[in-house]
Amino acid sequence: MPAVYGAPVRPDIVSDVHKRMLQNRRHPYSVSLNAGHQTSAESWGTGRAMARIPRVRGGGTHRSGQGAFGNMCRGGHMFAPTKVYRKWYRKINVNEKRYAICSAIAASGMPALLMARGHRIDGVPEIPLVVEDSLQSIKKTKEAVHFMRKIRAWKDILKVYQSKRLRAGKGKMRNRRYIQKLGPVVVYHKDDGITRAFRNIPGMETLNVEKLNLIKLAPGGHLGRFVIWTESAMKKLDEIYGTWNAPSQVKKGFLLPKPIMASTDLSALLRSEEIQKALPKTRTHKRIARRCVKKNPLRNPRVMMRLNPYAAVEKRAAALHVERKKRREELLAKKRQLSGKPEEPTKAQLRAAMKAQLRAAKKAQLKKGKKSQPKDGEESQPKDGEESQPKDGEESPPKAGKESQPKAGKKSASKESASKKVEA
Repeated sequence: MPAVYGAPVRPDIVSDVHKRMLQNRRHPYSVSLNAGHQTSAESWGTGRAMARIPRVRGGGTHRSGQGAFGNMCRGGHMFAPTKVYRKWYRKINVNEKRYAICSAIAASGMPALLMARGHRIDGVPEIPLVVEDSLQSIKKTKEAVHFMRKIRAWKDILKVYQSKRLRAGKGKMRNRRYIQKLGPVVVYHKDDGITRAFRNIPGMETLNVEKLNLIKLAPGGHLGRFVIWTESAMKKLDEIYGTWNAPSQVKKGFLLPKPIMASTDLSALLRSEEIQKALPKTRTHKRIARRCVKKNPLRNPRVMMRLNPYAAVEKRAAALHVERKKRREELLAKKRQLSGKPEEPTKAQLRAAMKAQLRAAKKAQLKKGKKSQPKDGEESQPKDGEESQPKDGEESPPKAGKESQPKAGKKSASKESASKKVEA
């Protein structure tokens, strides 16, 4: 196996180089310099309440007075017209391009990448596939088809036949109407008719080992093209790309890139004894995550101590301050008793007395309100000194007392007048 198959697989380098290679295949294009300016037009200036865009001269037709030249006008030029002197070429470092080809060759020897790319290699005897040099001398397509069936790679060609479809877009009007998938590529050393034999099989391509092309080894910038090598082409790889010990005989000053990791099998590395010894022992039992009750630190002193270790000191200081205040008040009370002075109430005592008075007043008001309210089914009787007011439509009863009784003088006069009438 040539040493190039051990080169590091770098999809980032491959995609970047592939992109720039495709850009370098472009042909310069631009619109005509006179496009949008093939008419006589001039702005009408200001003062007419119209836009200052150039307008077509003349009269007698719809075109006269219409806007011209601007990219917003019918028949005007496009915005930022394309130019031929645009930057078309993209520079690619020689070593970078060689690195990308080495990566593409190394990826072509990995069956997983080939299958991921869509190649049908189930019946192929080995990857990379190497055949005898007699393949270089075949000249007929019939012989090429027979060879592909013999190595059980015809399934990959059938996939190409089935994938033929119409192109989406305007390309179907520009002599590239159909698109299809790609099949295997045959790499040879000497062309004795092999190119003529394989050129009529759809999806198949041929390459000279001395002129390997990244666009064909990694189409679309994706690694994993199915490559069929002739024996002489495979032997030529060490001479062209060199090894890690000897430089290339063809490409001056080129050494095969070395992989950063000696072994890329990460799962095997993690299972190795050296790494397993260094790792901490795994727990045999699973830790059960229980929901913890959130406690209020203002009510729970232990939680407060966990959050603020200085809280205990503050609490103790506050208690001592209260004790000192009490002692001071007691001493003052004793001094006042000895001196004969009346003891003055403290602010706290005055506050408590005021609160007690307010409570007593509220209770008295509530009791009065309950007494004044009559029970259900009973009429409210007026209290002493209060008068009962009549309802709407009723006459008010006579008032009791002096006003309701007639005066004594008037009563005796009426009796005397009655007795006189009887006598007469």
